[in-house]
Amino acid sequence: MPKTLFISDLHLAESHPRTTDAFLRFTRDIAPSADALYILGDLFEYWVGDDSLDLPFHHTIIDALASIAANGTALFFMHGNRDFLLGQAFCDACHGILLADPTLIDLYGNPTLLMHGDTLCTDDVEYMNFRAMVRDQSWQAHFLAKTLQERQTIVQELRDKSEEATKAKPMEITDVAAPTVEATLQRFGYPRLIHGHTHRPATHIHWVDGHACQRWVLTDWYEDRSGYLEVTPNGWSARSLD
Repeated sequence: MPKTLFISDLHLAESHPRTTDAFLRFTRDIAPSADALYILGDLFEYWVGDDSLDLPFHHTIIDALASIAANGTALFFMHGNRDFLLGQAFCDACHGILLADPTLIDLYGNPTLLMHGDTLCTDDVEYMNFRAMVRDQSWQAHFLAKTLQERQTIVQELRDKSEEATKAKPMEITDVAAPTVEATLQRFGYPRLIHGHTHRPATHIHWVDGHACQRWVLTDWYEDRSGYLEVTPNGWSARSLD
């Protein structure tokens, strides 16, 4: 039976060996049976440019993904808020396709909108301003002109500041804004929605202009948690890796 898988927010890094082991097990035992795998952002804890492809840790992840593609599983990537500098060289190495955020697909007859999810968190004005800055082409060109080591240092500093700022924010600010979700669903014709980013895995129903729209929030892979969304022509199921 046809099968499509969705994951996000793995935040892979050498400092998270248990998550890396879980991902490698996923690529070995689960993903090869799927027709397609969609990674909806934050595959890595951070990505400072495609010139880091040759780092040993990145090689390990790329080789695992390339093996899935070689087995016949179509690979699709979407930028997250941590790995928005993933480029064409990375996708070529994995034999995958980089998608725009958002992207509307037909999923076994169901119009389905794919997003990372951060653009739905419009109540977090501080983050939205930061996102606009780092997604600016001139900012990225200036950043990528620095040495690899300089970029890694800058990213570490930004991560530390971001974690402190997030702790100080009310929980509701860092979640999606319902009016933004509903306006997005209306704009794309009332599809189902799959996203990550918030680290609040759940299934929601949004009533928009009389349409009941499902919103599936993918699980993050922090600590001991890991999982994926499995979709077949017969249904949708959130599954744990354990």
